[in-house]
Amino acid sequence: MSLSFRQSDILNIAKLDGRVTVEELAERFDVTVQTIRRDLSELADMGKLDRVHGGAVLRSGVSNIGYEDRRAMNADAKARIAQRCAQCIPDGASVFLNIGTSTEAVARQLLGHRDLMVVTNNMNVANILVDNPNCQIVVAGGVLRRSDGGLVGNLTISTIEQFKFDFAIIGCSAMDAEGDLLDFDFQEVRVSQTIIAQSRQTFLVADQSKFQRTAPARIASLSDVDVFYTDHALPTELARKCVEWKTQVNLCA
Repeated sequence: MSLSFRQSDILNIAKLDGRVTVEELAERFDVTVQTIRRDLSELADMGKLDRVHGGAVLRSGVSNIGYEDRRAMNADAKARIAQRCAQCIPDGASVFLNIGTSTEAVARQLLGHRDLMVVTNNMNVANILVDNPNCQIVVAGGVLRRSDGGLVGNLTISTIEQFKFDFAIIGCSAMDAEGDLLDFDFQEVRVSQTIIAQSRQTFLVADQSKFQRTAPARIASLSDVDVFYTDHALPTELARKCVEWKTQVNLCA
């Protein structure tokens, strides 16, 4: 089944924002909500989107969204989250930044920091921070994942184990209702677990689209995170658990 022009536009909006709502699309295209519901149902039947209450989300599951699409998704929210997170990183700190477009946004916000040592398994982060002459950059070697410039594998883990970081700034591909952080690549999961173990404080940067996705491999729990920077309030039960876990939630609206 081929896409109509409107359905193609709807899919492009979903790729940028991570999700779409019936009401907003009906207003945008000046059509009825019934027409939009039919479009979303057809896109879901084609495997392009997953229907949720009030709209649809970009399909996930066992494979990740393409890197360029992920970079464009919720770009404004990622920038706000990154700015708030970077404000909490003092000059003179040692920091690990892992793979992801959200951590890359944090790297851009660290360009004015002084006397940093940044270790990363993200080639994009290293290339961004080259423009900060006051930042020492250490690249954790490993197997290059061409799709997004990430480095993974045993060599990466071995390098990380040589350090004790003041701060780890990590992202995730998805988060479930229990507060488990999820990813698609089991090799990246092992790297992320090592990063958390080797850090004095762990900061998670993740926008609201991660609440609406799923992935098969578990990294850790929000209970293992010191501060969670996000752009949307957590569900009531998960927010209560964060209080119990002493995980600070920093809303960057």
